[in-house]
Amino acid sequence: MNAAPDRMPAVFFGHGSPMNALDDNAYTQAWQRIGRDIPKPKAILAVSAHWTTRGTAVTAMATPPTIHDFGGFPQALFDMQYPAPGDPALAARVQKLLAPMPVYLDQEEWGLDHGTWSVLVKAYPQADVPVVQLSLDMTQPNRFHFDLGRRLSALRDEGILLIASGDVVHNLRTMRFDNRGPYDWAVRFNDAVRECLARGDVERLVDYEQWGDDARLSVPTREHFLPLLTIAGAKRDDEAITIAVDGIEGGSISMLSAVVS
Repeated sequence: MNAAPDRMPAVFFGHGSPMNALDDNAYTQAWQRIGRDIPKPKAILAVSAHWTTRGTAVTAMATPPTIHDFGGFPQALFDMQYPAPGDPALAARVQKLLAPMPVYLDQEEWGLDHGTWSVLVKAYPQADVPVVQLSLDMTQPNRFHFDLGRRLSALRDEGILLIASGDVVHNLRTMRFDNRGPYDWAVRFNDAVRECLARGDVERLVDYEQWGDDARLSVPTREHFLPLLTIAGAKRDDEAITIAVDGIEGGSISMLSAVVS
């Protein structure tokens, strides 16, 4: 049970393929349950693997556009819109909370990319909760992203839902679509991360790059793993982490989603 009933959870979504926005499967059904089972937030602050920057930025427009940042998918996916309002006041609150670290208030360059809207279209299909997206500063080390979660966790006491979207295992070069199942290294790394979350041993995730070949193959680039560190950093000492759904698709894409509460 949440030790502070008024505190909003923090959620990591393993988003996988953009096609999950159109599909109905065990993963999308879990995302639907998350949106149904937790209190409705005043607003959502989202971190996506698909907005990488030098420096930190936050969307500050009143009506963020739906960004279709992918190619080679059916037209129905490009036709999808997620018209959730923005929240300039929340963007300014994030800027103030993270000071003196500079945070750029983005009025026109970004919006809601598929890392954010492909999961929110399931969790909050009415698009009636304001959404602000925070970028991933790829110039910063792992510890920065973990500590960022600690600082942003204060928003959870203000009715703000923190979400992050990526994949624990994300190796597109090794994906396969046959009946051989997931790679052994993907299973081992995914299980190791899952065990850390279940034990609440979130600090250990910061040094995942020291875990050997399983980590090197599972996380060839950091952008899909860093959002997990932000959610792990948002965990308070009196909280637990629940695995909402898990699985590995295409041999090397983890669909693990976790809720901190």
